[in-house]
Amino acid sequence: MIEKKEIISDRLANAINYQQLKELTENNIRSNNPDFLNEMERAYYEYRKLNLARMSRLEKVYKPTEEALKVISRINSPQTWLVITEDWCGDSAQTIPVIFALASLNSNIELKFLLRDDNPDLMNLYLTGGKRSIPKLIVYDNSLNEILLWGPRPAAAKAIAEELIRKGVNKQEMTKQIHFWYAKDGGYSTEREIIKLLDKNLMTNLKEQSFS
Repeated sequence: MIEKKEIISDRLANAINYQQLKELTENNIRSNNPDFLNEMERAYYEYRKLNLARMSRLEKVYKPTEEALKVISRINSPQTWLVITEDWCGDSAQTIPVIFALASLNSNIELKFLLRDDNPDLMNLYLTGGKRSIPKLIVYDNSLNEILLWGPRPAAAKAIAEELIRKGVNKQEMTKQIHFWYAKDGGYSTEREIIKLLDKNLMTNLKEQSFS
């Protein structure tokens, strides 16, 4: 049986960076003429266009907080931040620019992206309630040990979705309300959750070192 770390190492070798991810989305849009797409293909085409706009907006409005800078500056050894995603995923568009901005704060962090549907064996290692939900952020140390796992969406967005499902709201309206929340939040819920996990890991490492 293939070991988990072997799968991770093998897939990371083919990962792409943030700019390449955006270029992939742009190419997927340019290479398709919407007039010749079927209904499902047209929907994904529109998702990609909308997601590029969402990412561009978030890149402009989101700025890491002082608390985020304080925590991330304490990372003093190499880390790999891997995001499993797809360019049609709305939650990815609303969170990946935040992850990119945070990763850019420390040169010890290398941010990489892999597409879910091209890497099913890796995705199956990080299911959410048995589902292949994305995005998923996994942070590894230099030995590919997992430091933290986050995703697929902030807790507040998840709570909104669960409440709307309970009320029987249709998918279109639910998506609209979740993205309205994302727009108001500006990426800061995503930041807080990731920073909290990072800080917890750093504090744990500090305690372990003090007893070694």
